Amino acid sequence: MGVRKRERAEQVKEAKKNIAFAKLNNCPTSPRKMRLMADLVRGENVDKALNILKFSSKESSRRLEKLLLSAIANWQAKNEDASIEDANLFVQEIRVDGGTMLKRLRTAPQGRAHRIRKRSNHVTVVLGAKDNTQSN
Repeated sequence: MGVRKRERAEQVKEAKKNIAFAKLNNCPTSPRKMRLMADLVRGENVDKALNILKFSSKESSRRLEKLLLSAIANWQAKNEDASIEDANLFVQEIRVDGGTMLKRLRTAPQGRAHRIRKRSNHVTVVLGAKDNTQSN
């Protein structure tokens, strides 16, 4: 049983070599605005995703571009001998979850107050590699 466990652990380790991820926590943008940009790059090739984010005018695209570059750097740190062009990296998964909410009060007429919710989000980017050298 010990041998099987060791072999399985090695297989999992090899499978994890083809993926890399990066996280951005408590980004001060509403999750809805961030999801608009995340939906554009989900499943795209890394080069195409970077171009989409670079030429978009939305503020959330700047933050996502930086996060995607971080995920690419993480993949390079894992696979020092491989090149990005040969690995054929793509955005395997991108998740935008709601983060903490800052609650503020805005004055309203006749002594009332309205609650302002300043939203934030957590973004997780997972990159996958479509290796042409391996055949499954």
